[in-house]
Parts: sequence; structure tokens; C-alpha cells
Amino acid sequence: MAPRLEALQVDITTLEVDAIVNAANTRLAGGGGVDGAIHRAAGPRLSDACARIGGCATGDAVVTPGFDLPARWVIHTVGPVWNGGGAGEDALLAACYRRSLELATGVGARSVAFPAISTGIYRFPPARAAAIAVQSVRAVLEHGSGIARVVFACFDAGTLDLYRTELGA
Repeated sequence: MAPRLEALQVDITTLEVDAIVNAANTRLAGGGGVDGAIHRAAGPRLSDACARIGGCATGDAVVTPGFDLPARWVIHTVGPVWNGGGAGEDALLAACYRRSLELATGVGARSVAFPAISTGIYRFPPARAAAIAVQSVRAVLEHGSGIARVVFACFDAGTLDLYRTELGA
């Protein structure tokens, strides 16, 4: 059976999936946006776990328990800051999705939820980010990862429309 990909307008911290992906910063310190929301919902043990890891490079990812979240795991990935597109931003964003799915598979996750990585304070153009996200996830899943369901958790209706368009393409 082919993995199911879907876009939902939802608070990622409420999803009952095996793993959620956090749009983290390189220090893995809870910040604003989805990162802050995940840290608040997971409770203080998440910050402690992230502090023990110490950091994460842009385009890479690390995994922690989900603690007080419905999700068993949190995969923290650091997306690129948009600098006009000439600094390898597309490749780094694609790497975030690939590495996150690799880690999800490694911990046995069958369902994963992603936010719109890098589209907030990092200013990545949302339509471009949605296209990269969907293409990257599809490419990984085509090679058989054990992932049965991927949710693109969209914060607002505009983002939801972008992902639904990409999923329909």
C-alpha cells in the first residue's frame, strides 16, 4: 500500500502521529513559532534533552522523545534562512525533509507530521517551500521507508492551499 500524504490545517502539537518534526534553530533552544509551541507543549524535559544534544547544523536533524506531546518522537531539523536563493537554500531545505524521514524510519515511526519548515522567521518563500517539501517527501517514500502516513501540518488556510495544490500536482 502506498504511503498517504495529506495536508491539514492543524496545530502540529495536537497530532496523534508517531513523530512530529520541529522547525528548530541550530542551538535547539525553543524559539518562536512552531519551535516555541512544540517546546511549550512537550514540557521542560524537551529543552533538557535538546541541551544535552547541544546543537544541529542547517539541513540536518536530531531526534528526541516527545515527552508530554501525543507524538512519541520529535525530530528537530534546522531549515535554511532565505537569502535570495543563491546560497543553496533549496538543497538545504530538501535535506531537512530527507534527514527527518531517515530519522523517523530509524526510530520505527510509521506516521510523521511536518510543519512548513523555514517559511516563518527564516523567510523561505512559502510556495517554493511547499513544492520542495512535497517533492522531497515523495522521493524518499518512493524508495520504501516504512512510513505509512505523512501529514503536512499547515498553520493557516493559505499554507494549506499551497500544500494541497502540490499534493494534487
